[in-house]
Amino acid sequence: MKYRLQVEIEYLIALSKEPKIKELKSFSEKEITVARKLYQNFSDNDAKKVKQIEKRTDHDVKALEYFAKEELTRVLPESAFEFFHFALTSEDINNLAYAFALRDGLKVYSQNIQKLLSILGSMAKKFRSSSMLSLTHGQPATPTTLGKELAVFYFRLEIQRKKLNLIKLSGKFSGTTGNFAAHVLAYPNMDWVAFAKNFVEGLGLQYNFLTTQIEPHDISAEVFQTLIRINCIIRDLDQDMWLYVMRGVFRQKAVKGETGSSTMPHKINPRRFENSEGNIKIANGILGSLAENLTVSRMQRDLSDSTLIRNQGIAIGYSLLAVKSTFDGFGRLDFDKEKAMEELENNPEVITEAVQTILRKVGYPKPYEAMKKLSRGKKISLKDLQAFVRSLKIPQEEKKKLLALTPEKYTGLAAKLVRNIFKFKI
Repeated sequence: MKYRLQVEIEYLIALSKEPKIKELKSFSEKEITVARKLYQNFSDNDAKKVKQIEKRTDHDVKALEYFAKEELTRVLPESAFEFFHFALTSEDINNLAYAFALRDGLKVYSQNIQKLLSILGSMAKKFRSSSMLSLTHGQPATPTTLGKELAVFYFRLEIQRKKLNLIKLSGKFSGTTGNFAAHVLAYPNMDWVAFAKNFVEGLGLQYNFLTTQIEPHDISAEVFQTLIRINCIIRDLDQDMWLYVMRGVFRQKAVKGETGSSTMPHKINPRRFENSEGNIKIANGILGSLAENLTVSRMQRDLSDSTLIRNQGIAIGYSLLAVKSTFDGFGRLDFDKEKAMEELENNPEVITEAVQTILRKVGYPKPYEAMKKLSRGKKISLKDLQAFVRSLKIPQEEKKKLLALTPEKYTGLAAKLVRNIFKFKI
């Protein structure tokens, strides 16, 4: 309601400044200031008044128009009142109001995404050299570092955050079927297209020149689809953090007075990551429906989009809860380096990749098959692996390299990749 009122009043002020509209005198600075205060100070009580009027009108935008006229009766000249909502359709007001709401909601959401990025960035730098076991298909795989794995999520989120910030919301302001029919009939000598463009852009939105009665919501759909991608990345992060906790790579902090289970006293549950996942599922369900359906309308107008778009704030709200739950979850974790080392030491077979790669390099016959015979589906020790390497007839330099190798050291460029992420712009 507040944003609708803002559009109505700013439109009235803009009309008053048009010299070709002689029937509407230009407002004084005092009149403009008082008129703007009506939406700037819009309160819950004001909203209740509008709803009371709406019971009579059965029309939300018309109710707001009557409310504004009643409130400004003693402020503006009587000749001004019939220029409220002049030549407009409700969608001219609503599409701009919902764009304002989406824009302001995204500001809050983006601030919290930035906080999550800060947490991920700080941890990625701190743990860039902290070795840990990888799991591909749930099985032990070539080692990595904790910092590099967190940097992957930082990198993905930062790309999508930038894409979200580049989207400029659009608005239309061209009357009942987008043709300025009533405008031109009343004032044929005015450049209504230029007026509408200046008005919409003056409100901080991109002007949509060509529409039906409704703004087609294509740009809003782009926002919703980007939010879905961001939420999916966060859900992916939630699941990985949950699994790290399950493996013991992360310890959960025991907070005095808190209870993990109603019956199992020992438990500390990673519920914040689980809560985040749940909220994302709800948010993305709504966002997906909005993106898919808002862009479809029968002929020049039907009201299905009006019903749908009222839920954009709910979707952003659930998305916001998810982000907050995720960074709250991070605040309760400690990296268990000893556990990470234990996993690496218990899975020396992960460096068989390194051995067969060196054997390929030096021309050893069927190196992959040799390592497969030694290790596939078997539990081998580092000593077993080293004994195999000692038996090989390969250059001493390469043999020495392999004998010195441990899972902890076999992380390639992981630490350097993290440094590069924060050194160069994404």
